[in-house]
Amino acid sequence: MSDWTVEAADTIERAVATVRERTVEPVQAATRAVVFGLLAGFFAVSALALLAVAGFRLLTLGVPVWAAWSILGGIFVLGGAFLWAKRSAPQASPQE
Repeated sequence: MSDWTVEAADTIERAVATVRERTVEPVQAATRAVVFGLLAGFFAVSALALLAVAGFRLLTLGVPVWAAWSILGGIFVLGGAFLWAKRSAPQASPQE
């Protein structure tokens, strides 16, 4: 006859491991993805801002400041216009 206390402890341990496997681990993976995504986004925005400043500084070496402002402003306006054209149309809401 086997020891029922060992069997009961093993059954409880399997149940707890199954619950953890189905609840905690997916949430933990999703949390990691969100945190690393936000961190990568922060680094990307910072790098783009620094590149814009460096581009302006390099432009002012060759052209007057007003021309550098115009060139960078034109680039950003064209980029914004491109993104504006690529946006999706809002979904039509049903009228009551």
